[in-house]
Amino acid sequence: MSSAAATTVAALVVTGLMAGLWFAWMVSVIPGTRVVDDHTYVTTMQNINREIINPPFIIAFVGTPIVLVVAGILQWRAGNTRSGALLFTAAGAYVVGVLGVTAGGNVPLNNTLDAVPLADTSLSELSQARDNYEQPWNRFHALRTVANLGVFAVALVATVDAD
Repeated sequence: MSSAAATTVAALVVTGLMAGLWFAWMVSVIPGTRVVDDHTYVTTMQNINREIINPPFIIAFVGTPIVLVVAGILQWRAGNTRSGALLFTAAGAYVVGVLGVTAGGNVPLNNTLDAVPLADTSLSELSQARDNYEQPWNRFHALRTVANLGVFAVALVATVDAD
């Protein structure tokens, strides 16, 4: 297997891992958190938002567009300009639709929720904090999930199309 092919497969895999993470969250964690009380919800989301910042997540999350670009360059140099262009397109879509949405939407909401002091917050304040967070966060999450699934589809076409 050529370095172009191997890198393209790696790009497809890491793109799929991230799409799978977002999809799994959408169909399991979000429905599960909908049925818990406000204190449990805020506590859970604060803890998840802190714990997800770990090396495997960061490597996959930030590394995906890098691997897509490297694969695109290698495909382009190998004469597979269509696959290269698709991989560049996938990288751009990931940067905007996943990294951009996360940084501009989810992370600011996470930071606001993280500032809620659980021990000193009344039940009505917890309810308000959840109301300010949950639906906007879920909308941003749905957007990045759809974007990442689209990126995966483009990367798949690039992989199949590569010589």
